[in-house]
Amino acid sequence: MDLQVIAIEKPPDMNLILGQSHFIKTVEDIYEAIISTNPGMKFGLAFCESSGPALVRYVGNDQNLIEIARKNAMKLGCGHSFIIFMENGFPLNILNVVKNVPEVCNIFCATANQVEVIVAETPQGRGILGVIDGIKPKGIETDADIKHRKEFLRKIGYKL
Repeated sequence: MDLQVIAIEKPPDMNLILGQSHFIKTVEDIYEAIISTNPGMKFGLAFCESSGPALVRYVGNDQNLIEIARKNAMKLGCGHSFIIFMENGFPLNILNVVKNVPEVCNIFCATANQVEVIVAETPQGRGILGVIDGIKPKGIETDADIKHRKEFLRKIGYKL
């Protein structure tokens, strides 16, 4: 078995969801779930088919985001994995509907951080073992940090 660390390539503040599914109709079902939940969100989705023609299947409503998804899916090359890149929204806005798509088995991360994916490769194929999502903690938040967190959530409209 060969272990690799594969960095996801994306603009610094772009959000993504990385997950695993089990069927070719994942592409269409996730598309419908996102559009039904947040029609203003721009996104690109790519899915690594792991049998038959074993293609990277893709869809979305923004050509640039589709291309970023296709490129990263091909680079990962892990069976039944999918990756969604988005603008005009956050994973928080669509995560539960994506998780509730019947084909979705697992979500590895939903983040705007830089992501490294730990991949195992065997003679049969490749699979995701886990992810490194951002950096390790630098300390414990202080009272000032708590105040800043609460103010930030209100500033962006997620709290009253």
